[in-house]
Amino acid sequence: MKSIVNLQKKLVPDLLDVMNERYSILQSVSLMQPIGRRALAENVNLTERQVRGEIDFLQNQGLIEVTSKGMYATQEGQHALENLADFISELRGLNVLEEQLMAKLTLDQVIIVPGNSDENDWVKQEMGKACVSYLKTIISSNDTIAVTGGTSIAAVADVMMPLNKEGDYLFVPARGALGEKVENQATRIVETMAQKARGNYSLLYVPDPLSEAAYQSLMEEPSIHDIVSKIKQANIVLHGVGDAMAMANRRKTSDVVIKKLEEKQAISEAFGYYFNQKGNVVHKVRTVGIHLEDLASIEHVVTIAGGKTKARAIASYFKTGKSDLLITDEACAEEILKG
Repeated sequence: MKSIVNLQKKLVPDLLDVMNERYSILQSVSLMQPIGRRALAENVNLTERQVRGEIDFLQNQGLIEVTSKGMYATQEGQHALENLADFISELRGLNVLEEQLMAKLTLDQVIIVPGNSDENDWVKQEMGKACVSYLKTIISSNDTIAVTGGTSIAAVADVMMPLNKEGDYLFVPARGALGEKVENQATRIVETMAQKARGNYSLLYVPDPLSEAAYQSLMEEPSIHDIVSKIKQANIVLHGVGDAMAMANRRKTSDVVIKKLEEKQAISEAFGYYFNQKGNVVHKVRTVGIHLEDLASIEHVVTIAGGKTKARAIASYFKTGKSDLLITDEACAEEILKG
């Protein structure tokens, strides 16, 4: 495909520009439907006049439907997006970025979606769709999927769908709940994913982090011990990577620990572990659920994180953190490669 794209760039560059632009418009309609003309123009950085002409074309081709509530992508439009995804990725140079990022972070697989999730929520949805597509290729009967919290993992739940496999899937939270919005907590995400994927779920109602005494007491409870055993048997883990100081603040961390993190130059956080620029663990909080050492025995570990502001944190985590796949966005990938 690469050779064909390069040849087309030389022979019909204008045609490829038009295709790329129309794909972006159709993609935005699909992700933000129903959407009005003005909002669409702002999202794709075109004038309303330019967008109006493209809308007329896409409507005439049966790819979008214009209603009084806004525009929708038709079923044919959705099929066009799916069929063109790999070609557009090659056209935009994302495949090259993926290869460069795999080499930079020493990963076997990277998926990059266009855009910057710091600026547009629909980019997170695209990362979520990429994750669901990947899950369909690896899921097996009776698998257990453990998921953490956060906005990127919540986006996966938003776009989750039946995984089209015969089997009985169990979704579990990878750890307890942080003091954050309910929709971003692992327990709520697990419930949403299971319902949309037509699977089962088990919940873990414990706070994160815990004192040592509280941890030991909770682990003596049969119900807690049972769900933790299920979590430890997970075949697939979906997790994000957080900025160290942002995560510390979300955990309402004490001033003493905040000072320690600053002195140790903590950059990233995952599974309750804080990492510095070299990927060394500089602090750990007591959490119930999956720990860093558990990842070595888990078959599929998928990291979903993006946005230009997450670049340093992601690069820090992957110095030592285990993952089989990173799903990120274009802005984050470019920023990581600059470092």
